[in-house]
Amino acid sequence: MPLFDIDTERLPHYRPDVAEPDDFDAFWARTLAEARAHDLAVEVTPVDAHLRLVEAYDLTFSGFGGHRVKGWYLRPAGLDEPLPAVVEYLGYGGGRGFPHTRLTWPAAGYAYVVMDTRGQGTAATNGHGATPDPVGAGVAAPGTLTRGVEDPHDHYYRRVYTDGVRAVEAARSLPGVDPARVAVTGVSQGGAITTAVAGLIDVAAAMPDVPWLSHIRRGVEMAPSGPYAEVRTYLAAHRHRVEETFRTLSYLDGVNHARRAQAPALYSVALMDPVCPPSTVYAAANHYGGEVTVEVYPFNEHEGGTEFQRGRQLAWLAEHL
Repeated sequence: MPLFDIDTERLPHYRPDVAEPDDFDAFWARTLAEARAHDLAVEVTPVDAHLRLVEAYDLTFSGFGGHRVKGWYLRPAGLDEPLPAVVEYLGYGGGRGFPHTRLTWPAAGYAYVVMDTRGQGTAATNGHGATPDPVGAGVAAPGTLTRGVEDPHDHYYRRVYTDGVRAVEAARSLPGVDPARVAVTGVSQGGAITTAVAGLIDVAAAMPDVPWLSHIRRGVEMAPSGPYAEVRTYLAAHRHRVEETFRTLSYLDGVNHARRAQAPALYSVALMDPVCPPSTVYAAANHYGGEVTVEVYPFNEHEGGTEFQRGRQLAWLAEHL
């Protein structure tokens, strides 16, 4: 994929006006209050993952609607003191997989939680999941982006973003975690959840990696590939619902959540990314309410920086936690 977005000299300064509903803050305050009415009910069960240097626990907690959400809790073996923690959210279609595939952060000395994304986890190369989504929805295109799109209260990502907040709250309650030093991170869909969580509650640091779901309307209108096409498919059939659809999606838009975030953030952007166009990433980063660093990969597509970025995150987080 060649360069296809705004001129690269203008991209770092791209700060568009993005529609925000008047009741955005009230909507999310009510959503989180409803979720917190359910007991978090954190369960951690040791598992034998055959890892001598990492302790592994099956993690379960209550997310949106009190629905039970799975994850893993991993930490360096033999360290009893409270550790800084990293909560990771997963890319589109991915699931928590196995403990032995999630070793970077515990190997670096962090407590680590990876959250299953409800109703996902069938991507053969991105880990299997163990968390269903028990909520039904109306007419939708294949995928998750148009599930419940007729009403923001019914939208799939209202549930997922709430699960993400509750995952941080669960992590803070875990034995061996310093609750004041919890960072959030994720790639693509995981970057969208990271941005939303950083805007919805206080965290110590945020690392959205080539994040999806920012400046959503622009992504839908210009992304050459990837799941933004689900909205195009839906609107091709439901042509009378354009404005209502984008109003619902504005409650999920990473630009609107980034405005409210205060934790230091390390973003990454790939300038040839056909899934999350670079202008959509800069739109969120340039509206972000806290200190922001953007790591740029000029010749990469949606794979972004991959392990180069993970190395950058390790160094950056060591400075901030």
